[in-house]
Amino acid sequence: MVDAVSGLGATSPSLANSQTGLADNFEMFLTLLTEQMKNQDPLNPLDSTQFVNQLVDFSSVEQQIAQNQNLENLLLLQSAAAQSASVSYIGRVATALTPQAMLANGEASWEYNVPEEATTSSIIIRDEDDRIVARRDGETTAGTHDFTWDGLGDGGAALDDGVYSMEIIAQNADGDDLPVTIRAAAQVTGVDLSGSEVIVEMGGIRVPLSSVMSIKDANTT
Repeated sequence: MVDAVSGLGATSPSLANSQTGLADNFEMFLTLLTEQMKNQDPLNPLDSTQFVNQLVDFSSVEQQIAQNQNLENLLLLQSAAAQSASVSYIGRVATALTPQAMLANGEASWEYNVPEEATTSSIIIRDEDDRIVARRDGETTAGTHDFTWDGLGDGGAALDDGVYSMEIIAQNADGDDLPVTIRAAAQVTGVDLSGSEVIVEMGGIRVPLSSVMSIKDANTT
């Protein structure tokens, strides 16, 4: 957050280049204008309207560059606010749009939403190597459904704790695939601010801040 705020008022390389180029062009324009006025034909003077229009164009470009700089500062403020808010998530429970969930003590839980009535619905569980380890029947009614996996593979053996992902394959009466959204909840264990977007860490799961849908205190869940 300190880096983002301290950057306010600074100019990005692209804007700095634009400002430098504009200044150079304006100096050249004034030099040419002065020379033309010195050497113009007294009987056929230059049209001053053209020079006025060019000055107006230069002013418009300068204003546009200033607006771009103000926009960059606003984005920096938004980024700083997002970083500050995300740090307060640590220790609380986040619900995020993610197919991943932690299997611990024989349980992994998800929530999924079927947008309309489905004729078929299947749940597929994959391990961290993207191998299918379990299949279950899914709900076909429209709406939000909870699913808790018992950690047992297709062969009936208990699988190791870790990160697993869930996929829902649902089709309507016309045979069209339905866009099922999947969410998972877990306690926030850390926040990664090193990249261009804040990453929220939920145990072994990493999700972008934009995927977080809600935050609750741990003692209310």
